Amino acid sequence: MNAAQLPPVAPEVTATIVEGLSPRLRKRLDAAVTKLAARPTHREGDTTTIGIDDETELRLSAPGGVVAKVEDITCGCLLAPACVHRAAAACAAPTADLAPEPVEQSAPEAPGAASATDPATALGPDAARVAGLDTTLASATDAAPGLASAPTSKATLNPAPDVASPPETASPDQRAAADALWSAAAAVLEAGVDGAGAVTQSALLRAAHTARLRHLPRAAGAALSVVTLLRAARAGDPSYRTADLVTALAELLGTARRVGTASGAELAAVRGRVRRPYSPDGSLRLYGLFTEPVVTDSGHGGVRTWVAGADGRLFTVGDVAPGGAGRAIGVADRAVRLGDSALTHRELGRAGLAVSGATVSPDGRLGAGKAVKAVTARGAAWTEPPLAALWETPPAEQAVRALGSTSRYADPDGTGSDLLFLDVELLGAVREPGGACLLALSEGGVPVRLTVADDDPALAHRDNLALLAAAPGTRLRIIGRLIPATHPRLTLLACSHPTGEGTVDLGLDRLRRADLPDPSAPARVAPPQPAGPGASSPLYLLERRVEQTVPAGRAALGLLGDVTAETRRIRRGGLPTAAALLAALCASAAQRDRDLFGRLLPADTDGFAAYWLAAARYTAAVSESLCAAAWNPTREDPEAVSPVPAHNAAG
Repeated sequence: MNAAQLPPVAPEVTATIVEGLSPRLRKRLDAAVTKLAARPTHREGDTTTIGIDDETELRLSAPGGVVAKVEDITCGCLLAPACVHRAAAACAAPTADLAPEPVEQSAPEAPGAASATDPATALGPDAARVAGLDTTLASATDAAPGLASAPTSKATLNPAPDVASPPETASPDQRAAADALWSAAAAVLEAGVDGAGAVTQSALLRAAHTARLRHLPRAAGAALSVVTLLRAARAGDPSYRTADLVTALAELLGTARRVGTASGAELAAVRGRVRRPYSPDGSLRLYGLFTEPVVTDSGHGGVRTWVAGADGRLFTVGDVAPGGAGRAIGVADRAVRLGDSALTHRELGRAGLAVSGATVSPDGRLGAGKAVKAVTARGAAWTEPPLAALWETPPAEQAVRALGSTSRYADPDGTGSDLLFLDVELLGAVREPGGACLLALSEGGVPVRLTVADDDPALAHRDNLALLAAAPGTRLRIIGRLIPATHPRLTLLACSHPTGEGTVDLGLDRLRRADLPDPSAPARVAPPQPAGPGASSPLYLLERRVEQTVPAGRAALGLLGDVTAETRRIRRGGLPTAAALLAALCASAAQRDRDLFGRLLPADTDGFAAYWLAAARYTAAVSESLCAAAWNPTREDPEAVSPVPAHNAAG
């Protein structure tokens, strides 16, 4: 049985069934989930049947595609409905992401913050060794008090009568829901991936369901992401990455923490939105840029076409549904779902549209409602206005803008884009530990590494990048997506044609050797390039401890012992706050107090979670600062990044 064969199960269903198990069966739940995965599964209509044995069957009924009630999971064994089989099936199935139900909000508001313990410490501000960058904790200061103190509002200290009403704050129910999320996430951090089994996950699902009912969709969504990643990690899914779970856990802990302290506009951002709202935007004149295939780990596939308005704003028109890479290639030649336009996605990427009654979401997606009218219009070349203006912004400014929209813990306001528009000269392939990438030199003198957006052999990314590596010296106008790193790095999405005529959607269009300036030239290996400004930063010493906690839990850091050597090295690198965070994190992990009789007291999971959150947010902030600094051209050694003559090219 594969988890994808089972219908999605609502979080509250899984939590309710697991909570109904006896303590003895809860201990056997993880083994039951593993055993159930080996049983045959049959799906007919809305009913999925799993053969427990020759005489017993387990049924999941999913009217509408989702198991939304506890009664929809039935088992034929003698212990049903209190059997472990129902709970194992619910835990093995994907988690459904349902819209929240309406709930009455409590009228009175109680003061106070989240119940997470505030560890006392005094950590100074950080002066990073990166060209005047400010690497203070920013939003991470909310994670561990003592790192920095939030300013106190004067209106709070001296409320003035007959003035505008104070900003809205979270209700007691919302604060209680946030506390439950914090406790559940701290338990995951305490146990690690290996110890966060089905029971721990069900507690997180219960907290997520409660948060949805209390109108906290952002925190609830983060909790569901943590559960999904935990299951992928425990199942050995090859697409799982520890860094993704670190980000999801930090987002969950940080959001839960801020619910109790946020107010006004900040509270609205912390709450989040359930659905993407579309607002009217009048009439738009759009010019096609390119089309990219979209293939997700969940098995969905499709395309996203990028267009620009006359004022330079970027918009997207997408078509993504279950189907994988095969669907992505096929959808590219289907008509765009927008008004009366007969253009396909490929054609729209090079043509134009005149839209009236347009509706746009905060992240730039164009709505396709009945009132939207769209007709085909003339497009524009990348070298013509208004598209040419996209390439006139300096790369460093574009990188800062892209980081603002892709920051791991930024409030999801949906503004901005992670695309960069560059004029480059190709230098050749460069070897890296993870494989080869294409090295290019931007007009500002910054060497940029270009990688494939998707390694799926059904798409054209990989083959096109290999061909471009055989054309050193070629000047191209490119569009790429920023990859946060200590050196300039992009995933290459589209480029001007090497012959100078038209453009190439690198995920869909396939280049040929005849398209290269010198078809007989072999792929060239570019010379080694200097590392970015953050390559020698000792920040990784803190990053690896943050990541080490996730798979192994708090105990892994508690066994480290003395970390004085690491903290001394970090301080020498100009990161005193990172050194203090590492020392405090490891000390919190190892701290176990005893009572008067010498018995171990329960560990301070809340305090450890607060330190871990501060360290995770801090490392992310510094990494983004190093990434922004890497895009600034350096003048110290101009020959280090200059193109190598053809006769000096290596192999």
